Amino acid sequence: MKLLPQIQVEGGAEWLARTATQCLIDEARLSPKPGLVDSRGNGAHHDLSLALMERSAHSLTPTFQALAQQSWQRPADIALRQTVGRLGREGEQQMMAATGGVNTHRGAIWALGLLVSAVAMLGGNAKANAVANTAAQLAKLPDDAAPKVFSKGLRATHRYRVPGAREEAQQAFPHIMQRALPQLRLSRLNGSSEAQARLDALMAIMTSLTDTCVLSRAGMEGLDAMQDGARAVLNAGGCATLSGQQALASLDRQMLALNASPGGAADLLAATLFLDRVETPNSKH
Repeated sequence: MKLLPQIQVEGGAEWLARTATQCLIDEARLSPKPGLVDSRGNGAHHDLSLALMERSAHSLTPTFQALAQQSWQRPADIALRQTVGRLGREGEQQMMAATGGVNTHRGAIWALGLLVSAVAMLGGNAKANAVANTAAQLAKLPDDAAPKVFSKGLRATHRYRVPGAREEAQQAFPHIMQRALPQLRLSRLNGSSEAQARLDALMAIMTSLTDTCVLSRAGMEGLDAMQDGARAVLNAGGCATLSGQQALASLDRQMLALNASPGGAADLLAATLFLDRVETPNSKH
């Protein structure tokens, strides 16, 4: 199997860990994001800041590296699923230690952790589609050691009877593969700046994601506002256009007024950036 140049030169696990970490940092810095922490400020959060998000991202590099090492050219089976689950939970503890107990990236550990493992399982031969499908195989397997307590996100999926992060992974990340990644690349082709293309990709996710972060903070009203607002941005021509920027500013005001923050969409954007970079590692993005 022909390895990607970086993966060959730098050692697959290190490259994947560094890339996953950088994608979390790129997502956090991207501005202006509606209701989310970004370079401007804390969005709808009182306990989060950009510095905290970046510290959290760096704390996860060893976890991503361990996931890649343990998954390298291994098949999707129960043993690997349990290893991945254990490493993810250990990573969560490292994240909590780095942030003083604030949940900055729990959802991202799940999505990015699975995708890092999947690239490694494929030995670095990483077409986005194959990676997403491999991650789904892993996500469908049971992990008996997983905690039985419900996270806020899981509680929201049950209360509102909607799919959450688990289903997104088990379905091979449809919001990334069918919406965000095509939108990211289309906006670049149409001459948008990299930041504008990434914001458009975020909007593409937000148009239909049942974001449990928004649901648990603002209920269905918040979710409808997020989806409608994101649709308005893309319908106006995206973040490269003046009317798209105005629609984005309006969505930001609405999310702040509702105290809603689309953290689930942000996690998937980081995962989108990761798949984009893994598939085209020599590009400037």
